[in-house]
Amino acid sequence: MPRSNFRMQRLFLRQILAHGARIEADKAQTNYLVNVMRMTSGDRILVFNGSDGEWLAELEVESRKSCRIALVEQTREQAPAPDIDYLFAPLKHARLDYMVQKAVEMGAGRLRPVLTQHTQSSRINLERMEANVIEACEQCGVIAVPEVLEPTSLAGLLEGWAQTDAGRRILFCDEGEETHNPLAVLSKVERGPLAVLVGPEGGFSQGERESLRAFDFVTPLPLGPRVLRADTAAVAALAVVQAALGDWY
Repeated sequence: MPRSNFRMQRLFLRQILAHGARIEADKAQTNYLVNVMRMTSGDRILVFNGSDGEWLAELEVESRKSCRIALVEQTREQAPAPDIDYLFAPLKHARLDYMVQKAVEMGAGRLRPVLTQHTQSSRINLERMEANVIEACEQCGVIAVPEVLEPTSLAGLLEGWAQTDAGRRILFCDEGEETHNPLAVLSKVERGPLAVLVGPEGGFSQGERESLRAFDFVTPLPLGPRVLRADTAAVAALAVVQAALGDWY
């Protein structure tokens, strides 16, 4: 599939996208396109909704408060979401925003907060997470918008996984693993559905590590000899997994 044209402004829409459609931009979209970006009638943008591919569209600006988006032609067909789940202990706002955006860029198909013993923040704003997902998709040419799932406890996640998702291997980032080499571990993992689990700043408790290791669908994954912050670990883990077993392979 061709890459997006990064020289053009991209905008996420919730409406159905089809040839000839004319979509009324909402207040925030109009303000951004007309007043912030200074776009006028005839200017072109790319739009997507996560299910109908990417489309070239032309603006019809009536005023500073009114704008329509007229679809011209499809530029990319819809791609399926990447088959990697990203599971993570929530962080505080700014660093959580960063982590969510980078997970989207790195090819996560679904994002799910997981509450652990050392989780720093149990208050999770899913709407804010979804907004960060969309922003990352707009900026990076992603057309398969990752799904944001409801938070769960680690115990609840593992219990449900054993019943319904045991065919999807969980790679959990374990700072207590004896080896530092993630590639050695990943070379023994069969290609297939995967999930990457990153813990909180304080790491998983000993009890949580023992619980994770008790399941045959869980594999501990080291991330080198250095101590990484949780948001850095997210990027590092997804990068090495994509390179060894994912769509970088």
